[in-house]
Amino acid sequence: MKVLRRNALRATAAVAIGLCTAMPAAWGQSGGFPSKPITLVVGFSPGGSNDIVARAIAQPMSEDLGVPVVVENKVGAAGMIATNHLAKSNPDGYTLMVSSASPLVVTPHTSKNVPYDPQNDFAAVRLLGITPEALAINPKTPAKNLKEFVALANKQKVTLSSSGNGGLPHLAIELFRSAAGGNVVHVPYKGAGPAVTDALAGHVDGVVVDLPAVSAQIKDGRLRGIALANDRRSDFLPDLPTSGEQGMPSFVAVNWIGLIAPRQTPQNVIDRLHESVTRALGRPEVVKRLADAAVEVPRSSTPAQFKTFIAAEHAKWGKIVRDAKITAD
Repeated sequence: MKVLRRNALRATAAVAIGLCTAMPAAWGQSGGFPSKPITLVVGFSPGGSNDIVARAIAQPMSEDLGVPVVVENKVGAAGMIATNHLAKSNPDGYTLMVSSASPLVVTPHTSKNVPYDPQNDFAAVRLLGITPEALAINPKTPAKNLKEFVALANKQKVTLSSSGNGGLPHLAIELFRSAAGGNVVHVPYKGAGPAVTDALAGHVDGVVVDLPAVSAQIKDGRLRGIALANDRRSDFLPDLPTSGEQGMPSFVAVNWIGLIAPRQTPQNVIDRLHESVTRALGRPEVVKRLADAAVEVPRSSTPAQFKTFIAAEHAKWGKIVRDAKITAD
């Protein structure tokens, strides 16, 4: 009887040990990573391009990696709050950030109080999407095109909202102000969603944000698309003329969105994440979801190529900010 009891206890212990060791294996097969949920931090409010991209890739990555992948919005300071949070996170691959250009290559040049080192505190994983800035106005604003809006700004004060001080949309507004002259007032918000909402309500004359944040409103006529801040039209809104077509070639600002991790994240973890997100971006339903939001999926690039790209963007926007003497402080 004692022998049977001992055998039963041994069998129960073996099953328990087997379950404990099997659970992490079921949650990731690449050298033990991943073995728990992964968080995609977004520095802007829901509805903006960063949030749209993060939510488009979260579920496919979860299915590929075998662990939950959740999106967490940490809004404020043109994405700097979320970016600083990432910089101070454990470099284990479980806290990542879906980041646009603003907190990495624009704000560090426009603000004196950036609490992280944009060049050395992060590891590049992959470029996720590309989208130009768009200028859209409330339909009650008396202008039908960019020329008429510039003329309006030279007659009276016009207000343009953005997703926050020091970000790429803010920089785009400063480029527009420099080219247009007149009385253009920047009105910063905590994210693209609130900036667009107040443009829809008529609390500001217009808004400059990433195209995904206003494409639906332009399509259905709730906002009037005035200009795409790019040198070529978008396939997603082919009827929206570019700034260059309307005599303002200097008003060009193209945003991008990428996946980054804290520095010193192990290379095998970076590679696993890169593989997973690349597969996610190759899924037809993800491509369609991003296309519906006017986000162009770029060609695949290695983490090293993305790192080089970020460095080049940092240098480019730094020169623009210095030449235009733009500041967010």
